[in-house]
Amino acid sequence: MYHRILLPTDGSGITANAIDTAIKLAKSQPGARLFAISVSEPFPYATMAEIQPVPPDAFLQAQTQMAQARVADVAIAAQAAGVPCETHTVEAMHPWEAILDHAKAKQCDVIVMASHGRRGLSALLLGSETQRVLIHSPLPVLVVKST
Repeated sequence: MYHRILLPTDGSGITANAIDTAIKLAKSQPGARLFAISVSEPFPYATMAEIQPVPPDAFLQAQTQMAQARVADVAIAAQAAGVPCETHTVEAMHPWEAILDHAKAKQCDVIVMASHGRRGLSALLLGSETQRVLIHSPLPVLVVKST
């Protein structure tokens, strides 16, 4: 059914459930492969009048290291379960766009994502990368809610 599974991870606690779900889905399909992605933010350049508390190089290095650690956690869990896993990190202003671009580039069949499950006004005001992926994805999206 699904053989190329994209798993975006932001390192949050709720992502653990999505990791478990994606691995179980991959294990249930012979020949399935997992693609883990973590999207880091670009440096928030401000106007020249503002003082930058962190130099751009240090910020970008820290973002890259965090993103690599996030996908490494997925790779370790996948390896322990015997599931092939590729890891990727990208920098993007809008994570949902990077997720969809990566799904297309890797020819994924499904995207497995975590969600806080916010409702009502808080969901509207806070927004959600998962919600944006759901709205714009041409692929099935399996949303794993936190419990």
